[in-house]
Amino acid sequence: MEKIGFVGVGLMGHGMAASLMQAGYPMCVIAHKNRGPVEDLVSKGATEADDLDALAKASDVVHICAPGSPQVEGIVATLIANMAPGGVIVDCSTSNPVSTEMLAARVEAAGLHWVDAPLGGTPAQAATGELAAMVGAREDVFARAAPVIGAWAKTIVRVGGPGAGHKMKLLNNFLAMGYGALYAEALALAEKSGVGTAMFDSVIRGSRMDCGFYQTFMGYAVEGNREAHKFTLTNALKDMAYLSAMADGSGVMNPVQSAVKNSYAMAVNTGGDGSEDYVPHLVDFVAKANGIDR
Repeated sequence: MEKIGFVGVGLMGHGMAASLMQAGYPMCVIAHKNRGPVEDLVSKGATEADDLDALAKASDVVHICAPGSPQVEGIVATLIANMAPGGVIVDCSTSNPVSTEMLAARVEAAGLHWVDAPLGGTPAQAATGELAAMVGAREDVFARAAPVIGAWAKTIVRVGGPGAGHKMKLLNNFLAMGYGALYAEALALAEKSGVGTAMFDSVIRGSRMDCGFYQTFMGYAVEGNREAHKFTLTNALKDMAYLSAMADGSGVMNPVQSAVKNSYAMAVNTGGDGSEDYVPHLVDFVAKANGIDR
């Protein structure tokens, strides 16, 4: 059975690593800032590596859940230098496809294999092995990696070769962050025009305009549940910046995405840059910009 290394056992990674262990895979983890998830996994049988070099040497397949491409690039450089030939690197981060394609080439040239497998789902789904994976990999590498990914993903789609998974993930997040920007602006207008948030929600909920994202977003906007959708405004802005680079590289005009990105830039640059400032909180920043007291 493949020996698994996991870099980034945070909000999503902890549940993914736990699911892999439940499936019987030997697990090696490394601490970053928060020791809680690492200690929990170690208590369940995982090994903690002293450093990334040691984790790389102990692993056949290394998963990465990092904030973005700069961090992934640094991690991959160490993995390339220390993993045994034939090892597989699985980047589950939401990364810049331009960087991903460059890293995939470097990894393959070093005798290793590359998989980009960004996620769809929630931390609760990570813990139960029910995430979705959008995979970019060569067909033969995908065949090897799929059983491992299947320990934490209920739905696995090979989108194409290296980089394709990250491209699909950015398209997915464009829709999600676009919904968030639309909802925040619509709610501001609902309040300013006298319709009100509660009435707006009573009409939309259950209609054709309802969806899972709407429900988690409104879990905060209507019910005040700050934990309803735990994806930070900072990450939303980062992903929209990556999508801009993807559009530029493809020669595609993207005026709607530019407007979406600017909504999140406004929020991040006016105080929404904390680790607990989540996408549904965009409604507060848009309201404030329009003189609405929430």
